[in-house]
Amino acid sequence: MREQRIEEEVRDRYIAMTGHKVAANEFRSWQNSLQCVGNVLQFEEIPSELGVAIEYRIHNTAKRIDLLLSGCDDAGAPAAVIVVLKQWESVEPTELDGVVRTFLGKGPRETIHPSYQAMSYGQLLRGFNTAVVEHRIALQPCAYLHNCTDGSGITDARYRPYIDQAPVFLRHDNAAMAAFLRRCLQVGDRGRTIERIRDGKAKPSRQLADAVERMLKGNAEFVLIDEQKVVYEKALALARRLQEGRHCVLLVQGGPGTGKSVVAVNLLARLLGMGLNARYVSKNAAPRAVYRAKLTGSLQKGEYDNLFSGSACFVGCPEGFHDALIVDESHRLMTKTIYDKEGENQVKEIIHASKLAVFFLDEDQRVTFDDIGSTAEIEKWSQFHEAELHHDVLPSQFRCSGSDGYLAWLDSTLGIRATANEQLDPASYDFRVFDDPVELHEAIRQANHANQARMVAGYCWNWASKYHFNAWDITIEPWGYRARWNLSKDGSVWTMKPGTVEEVGCIHTCQGLELETIGVIIGPDLAYRDGQVVTVPSARARTDQSLKGYKVGLKRDPQAIRLKADAIIRNTYRTLMSRGTKACWVFACDHELIGWLKQASGPSL
Repeated sequence: MREQRIEEEVRDRYIAMTGHKVAANEFRSWQNSLQCVGNVLQFEEIPSELGVAIEYRIHNTAKRIDLLLSGCDDAGAPAAVIVVLKQWESVEPTELDGVVRTFLGKGPRETIHPSYQAMSYGQLLRGFNTAVVEHRIALQPCAYLHNCTDGSGITDARYRPYIDQAPVFLRHDNAAMAAFLRRCLQVGDRGRTIERIRDGKAKPSRQLADAVERMLKGNAEFVLIDEQKVVYEKALALARRLQEGRHCVLLVQGGPGTGKSVVAVNLLARLLGMGLNARYVSKNAAPRAVYRAKLTGSLQKGEYDNLFSGSACFVGCPEGFHDALIVDESHRLMTKTIYDKEGENQVKEIIHASKLAVFFLDEDQRVTFDDIGSTAEIEKWSQFHEAELHHDVLPSQFRCSGSDGYLAWLDSTLGIRATANEQLDPASYDFRVFDDPVELHEAIRQANHANQARMVAGYCWNWASKYHFNAWDITIEPWGYRARWNLSKDGSVWTMKPGTVEEVGCIHTCQGLELETIGVIIGPDLAYRDGQVVTVPSARARTDQSLKGYKVGLKRDPQAIRLKADAIIRNTYRTLMSRGTKACWVFACDHELIGWLKQASGPSL
């Protein structure tokens, strides 16, 4: 470090160990951060021969710990300090739990609080690394913002629960950080503790598994019914005969409200109880956030985050590393995202990373150009991995008043497919058509007595309030309707916050969730012309990424791209209009479409 070439050493070792090049911005981050860390480690009170790991990859995830230091505590027991490094100069608090706003990339962006990030890494190691439990390794997380001098945002009182567990140190806190490291690591161990962590097996702790099972017991929302129980037991039977070096895939198809998520969460709990390394996976953040919120109990927030993960974190995962990956909303899987540039295909990577992959799928809920999840895609990669493939179906409808007829009518009315249900039976489901969006929203407010009614809309209005808090997002004339998207404040748990009945959700924040009553604003991207429902892709908002690539695609293959965009828009409204367990009330910006919906649904408001 004194020769100021630590970043070059790290780069050379990283290339040698991974075979991957180092991006210029990552090299600069090492250059800036590690020199500052070196200044802290040169304080006299820091013991010699500490173990040091840089960019340590937590081996059951794609996450990397910036800096891991190891030694022994004052009792002589093995100990390690997790250090999250940030180059941020200023930080603003937000209303989102554990989330701050800082300058990232080209502008201000919301991101996780570094104390929460460090804390969650510690919980991930405690919950899934056998060496941490067996050797009773004491883990202490912290964060170091070596360029930040104003701590008012990062140390705001709302983040106190996370800072208490993972203290944060700023630019002029080097002495305090050195004293903290000295308290945690009294004696060096020449990296022995880090080696133990590296060699530990990935397996959920008994405490973690027991806590999840306890939280599900007696929770009526997660009780299995009829075919749900059958699919659950079939998945368990496959899990009991897992083999090293072999892949098994269970593909479960089911429409909205058939209980795919109920089976998925129950399956996660049971597999953890069996001592298996299992995870619930979904591309959508909304269902993950809501299940974490509902499954309250003895687990901390970070431990939920390690059990409920996104679909992009299996790039580079060793083959068969996870015993089971339970993939909800599989229709939303992608090839890769901006965060996993080395990825190829999420279906392929999930099957590769697991001994058993359970995919819950509804192809009619693919709602963006990037969605690749389909029966054909899963079958293709199952064959590629020589996986044992099983199929099952969840046929029974538990949403929409249990009315399969309503969903069939929806398919017919939206022009998705021809069905025998061209007319809706008014007694089967509470479907209403409103002539005024103001009246619709007021009706939703009145129906929200149990916090089970919300407004949603097609993404046809730009997200103006993201940067201008007082701006209106959705404006509909001549009715004078004004509303804001739900995206700014409460994030993925907006359906659980009472005040958000004033806001409007979109497909990205409500897919996979359900409410008793849903109010749907059908935007100008869906209309009725010459006796049929038509789509208008150009009416989508600029800030919506669902049809990204549409204009370019028109030049390359106009017929194919139009068919794809048409299906996405229809599927979007099918998904939005099937979120209500008891009622769906709608308004359409296109007057002719209002008339068609009234005609097809019979008597209405």
